[in-house]
Amino acid sequence: MPVTGQRVVRRALGRRLTRLRVATGKSRREVAEAKLGISEPTLHRIETGKVPVTVANVRALCWLYGVDESVANALSDLALGTSQEEWWDANPSIPDWFKLYVGLEASAAAIRTYEGEVVPGELQTEQYARAIYGAEKVEGDATERHVKLRLQRQAALAARYPKPKLVTVLGEGVLTRQVGGPAVLAAQVEHLCKLAAQGHIEIRVLPWTAGAHAAMAGAFRILDFDDPEDPDVVYLESHVGAVYLEEPDEVQEYRRIFDLVCEASVPIADFRGMDRHD
Repeated sequence: MPVTGQRVVRRALGRRLTRLRVATGKSRREVAEAKLGISEPTLHRIETGKVPVTVANVRALCWLYGVDESVANALSDLALGTSQEEWWDANPSIPDWFKLYVGLEASAAAIRTYEGEVVPGELQTEQYARAIYGAEKVEGDATERHVKLRLQRQAALAARYPKPKLVTVLGEGVLTRQVGGPAVLAAQVEHLCKLAAQGHIEIRVLPWTAGAHAAMAGAFRILDFDDPEDPDVVYLESHVGAVYLEEPDEVQEYRRIFDLVCEASVPIADFRGMDRHD
């Protein structure tokens, strides 16, 4: 079974409890006034997946919402998973906003990525990753800690069964920018070609000759989930945080953009075989 992680379980449980509350026509304030020992702010944090949830609180909410025992049992099992830590949860080197992404990545059935500037972290070689973090001029041993975490994340993703489908579109500049120097870049490109030979990984290149394209606003990721209770997510990252989009129309718009850049791109093996000096 795929790894989930406490943050993913919290999101799933929060959505289920929210739907049950809404189905009864109750507001959060009305739940808080029911004397269950759950305040309105606490209920908000539970429903938005921000805190661990006790079995006692789940049982109390299920009683208030009038759900049957089988549903209460299933939700109680989920509650147990809201406190179970994965390797990334207790690591102080990983910011909280990225821990959510790692948890989502650990259970996504498919990950589609557009990147015009840098090789995505899950596809980087160790030396390429070291050059990327070194360019940020971080102090002390931060670069080595980040590289170690990146390799740990790669190993966790590679160990998953079933393996997630990875589809990545890279701008041509990613394959030409001399990150770490010519030797490091050449090794990175060779690594990408080897990865692309695996059945669950597809790597494509958007050539300069494509001109203007649909994804010029920047990099993004789309994470798809098999569980219909877990909505697909678009992930947008900055240096200081991230945005997670779950609204169906937002996700669909990013799917449309990704499909357009896919159509304009070529498999990395074909790209390397082109005469790009014409």
